[in-house]
Amino acid sequence: MDYQRTSLEDALPDGRSFPGRPAVDADAVDAAPAGHRSSPQAPPAMDAGAFHSASTRILSAINTVIDGKAEAAKLALTVLLAQGHLLLEDVPGVGKTLLAKTLARSIDCSVSRIQFTPDLLPSDVTGVSIYNQATRSFEFRHGAVFANIVIGDEINRASAKTQSALLECMEEHQVTVDGTSYRLDEPFMVVATQNPIEMEGTYPLPEAQRDRFMARISMGYPDRESEMEMLETHQASSPLAHVTAVVTAAEVAAMIATVQQVYVSRSIKEYTVALGRATRESGLLRLGASPRSMLQLLRAAKATAALDGRDFVLPDDIISVAEAVLAHRIILDRKAASTGETPQSVIRAIIGKIPVTPEVTAAATGTGRPGRNRASAMAAAPPPQQPNPR
Repeated sequence: MDYQRTSLEDALPDGRSFPGRPAVDADAVDAAPAGHRSSPQAPPAMDAGAFHSASTRILSAINTVIDGKAEAAKLALTVLLAQGHLLLEDVPGVGKTLLAKTLARSIDCSVSRIQFTPDLLPSDVTGVSIYNQATRSFEFRHGAVFANIVIGDEINRASAKTQSALLECMEEHQVTVDGTSYRLDEPFMVVATQNPIEMEGTYPLPEAQRDRFMARISMGYPDRESEMEMLETHQASSPLAHVTAVVTAAEVAAMIATVQQVYVSRSIKEYTVALGRATRESGLLRLGASPRSMLQLLRAAKATAALDGRDFVLPDDIISVAEAVLAHRIILDRKAASTGETPQSVIRAIIGKIPVTPEVTAAATGTGRPGRNRASAMAAAPPPQQPNPR
């Protein structure tokens, strides 16, 4: 078992080294009088200027380390703000782990890294109850998953039993050990990497595990200029060593609250459902997109709209993230795979067959919504800048 946890604070005020608290028992809440029930306060949303400033700082920090991958950086931030999880899948050495580390280091929050290996146990991830002879009671020792951002390196190297330890964490943001549930601190995001080439000794992610990742990114090789820049600047030291936190966890929570308030018209929801149903009815696919993927597609589109300076979702926002959100969830029919089709090509073909009429785009802006001004500050704010590295 090999994992590391880093944080800008050595310990919490009460002496614990790791975050995490027992989750509220649902039956106990239902049984309690209404006047005694409590719910966590939702963080206030940011104004347009603060959102633009914070997102620009995060993207600039990532782009100073990852050469020539501005789109991958933006998609990683999109997944974070949409409260999803990210799967980085590509050949070795293209910067998958570096992207995950840079995103984590740019935020002032707790971070842990788990190196997935065949001998990694579920308790190494979630934690374990240990008997304390002094108090004659069991004490729960938190596992590596108790952090705001969890980096899972080569996740497919661990057994299916260990991979399944992440299912509850990723879906419900809690860990259950010995009948007691412990809530994970927010924001919470899992960034996992895996290599599709080195399949010797790996355990492929099951469909249920892959479906919990909001998006999958394939980094790809950098272009010639970016690779030359890397050779010029990465010789003496890693640029990651110079990355410092540019936003706090509270600011990220406020950014997430801002994304949640982005308006989605009924026409956009109908368009999203049409895409999902088309994947299930396609003769090229054995497995289409799940209802969960439709929810995550809409959340990613809302985050994309917010990053582009709008407080409403357009069909282009759905289209821009559709491949990243849906391609890793669908399974090609054997005949389609033998003819050279890929999940990405099938998604593009489905998008091309579903028309986006001017009426859909007009309805998406939400003109005339009660209490909403289309000339809002969010709509007027410029999208965050993505400068070229260095």
